[in-house]
Parts: sequence; C-alpha cells; structure tokens
Amino acid sequence: MSEDKSYRIALAGNPNTGKSTLFNTLTGLKQHTGNWAGKTVGMAEGDFSFKGIDYKLIDLPGTYSLFSNSLDEEVARNFIVFEKPELTIVVLDATSLQRNLNLALQVLEMTSQVIVCINFIDEAEKKGIHINEKKLMNKLGVPVIKISARNKVGIPILLDTIDRMMKGQISTNPLIIKYDKETEEKISQLEPKIKEMVGGQLPVRWVTLRLLDGDMSLLEEMKKRNIVM
Repeated sequence: MSEDKSYRIALAGNPNTGKSTLFNTLTGLKQHTGNWAGKTVGMAEGDFSFKGIDYKLIDLPGTYSLFSNSLDEEVARNFIVFEKPELTIVVLDATSLQRNLNLALQVLEMTSQVIVCINFIDEAEKKGIHINEKKLMNKLGVPVIKISARNKVGIPILLDTIDRMMKGQISTNPLIIKYDKETEEKISQLEPKIKEMVGGQLPVRWVTLRLLDGDMSLLEEMKKRNIVM
C-alpha cells in the first residue's frame, strides 16, 4: 500500500469492553462524533498517526452480535461489510473472553483484515486468569494482542502490528467456522449462485450464511447500494 492516504480502522466490540477507552488512548483530542449514513446512531471518529502514516479510527456502536437485530448491530455490520475499512480491531474483555469471542468470530466471517485486542489484561491477571495469546492467534488466524487500554499496556505492540498489517508484512488466515452437515451442504449449493450475484463486492460465504438465516435487512441494504441480487 502507498503511504499517501489515511487508512480507516473500525473498532468493534461488546459494550463495556473498554473499546472507547482504546479509542481515546489512540486518538486523544483528535476526534468528533457524527451520525453515520443517515442513521440516528452516533459513531465517534478520530485520527492518529504512526510512523508517518495517517489513520482514521471509527468507533462502531458496542454490540453483542452483528446479526442486525438492532439498529446498532446493523450500523456496525454495514460499516465493516459495505464500507470495507482497511482494518477492523475487535476489542474483547479478558475477564469474559468466552462470551466476547462470539463477536470476534462473526467479524472473521466478514473480513480477513482483523486484529483481536484482549483488553483489561491487568484485571484478568488479578483474578488469576492467564491467556495464551499465541495459542489463540494460531487458532483464530489473525494477530491477537493483550492490552490494558486504560494503562496503555500493549499499545506500542498494537501500533506496530497495525503498521505491519498496512504494509502487507502480516498475512492472516482467519478461522472458518464449520457448521452442521445440513447447513454446510446448503452453503455449498448456494455459494456459486451468490458469487455470481455479488462478484467480489462482498464476502460470499458470509452473505450465503446471512441469506440462509433469512436476513432481510441485508437484502434491503444490498438493493439500496445497487449490489446485484
């Protein structure tokens, strides 16, 4: 990638994972809030630079999933899928990792350009919770970094990882969730047709899964954006 543009980074996470604290840590006072794409949901945007490269950080609404069950979920989902940020950072709570991982797995179905940040690592250690980020990274197929956004622990490693990903020095291989036999058979049947319809505009397997689940809001959004269906 050339270095004469501002790269967009989406910040995703469950409520109360310290996502906004990380946003504030990275952007400082260079931020503002506005409504996104005609929606009433506000999203904070901020800027920061690292090693001569400018970044725009978009703090997506805190959500437990990206299945468009609420306006917040729909806004977060649409930004990742349709606006295609160069990178999505998923912030997880180290003290509730199992519950938080659900969102990370959903994001991995949508994009391969992901960094997983495990926040509140200091709180987890106080509770005797030890997380092996290397094992998790091998399992998920994307960088996993332990941080404490409040205390700025792990932030230099995060910034370096962002830099290396933007420069193409880190390749990812996201975990592909395998479903039951019947679902996988339906995915195999539908995927070629979906690929014909959307081309390279959207992640084909993810679209197939959402349509199998009857996600009408996705269909409406695709029509609105003139993506062939």
